[in-house]
Amino acid sequence: MKTHIHYASVPCPIGWLLLAATGKGICSLKLGDNPAELEQLLHNEFVAAYLERDEVALHKWIAPVLDYLGECCPLPELPLDVRATPFQWQVWQALQRIPCGETRTYGQVAAAIGRPSAVRAVARACAANPVALLVPCHRVVRQDGDIGGYRWGIQRKAALLRLESEALKHP
Repeated sequence: MKTHIHYASVPCPIGWLLLAATGKGICSLKLGDNPAELEQLLHNEFVAAYLERDEVALHKWIAPVLDYLGECCPLPELPLDVRATPFQWQVWQALQRIPCGETRTYGQVAAAIGRPSAVRAVARACAANPVALLVPCHRVVRQDGDIGGYRWGIQRKAALLRLESEALKHP
């Protein structure tokens, strides 16, 4: 039986946002410049699924994400339905513990999960994160302080870090 995934693309302050969910929770949150490109990525990622556009059904999850992007309101804990290795889950849970407005290095995340030599593996787990913002991989930077890479573009990562930093200055 095919997995049924609802999705919606909406404009947001940093381009476009695509959110997709199964009956269990959010399975994808992508950021980009163009909704058609994001939808193609979703189709490529879930080739065996039945995909259905449904903005109404997803509004309850899109609204808080848009509020976060517009005002840096705290994101509520939203249900996730993502596939991951045990190591990826361990990294992603560590990322979710990084407070808004703060950053950690890949090395600090590796040490936090008890695997200090797994810096490159932590970077790969960040790159594999299918739910941008919900697992805040944008809060991980290089050891030298450079923001490093970001699956959704360095400009978006910089914008997210600025947004969170400014929100701390003006609560």
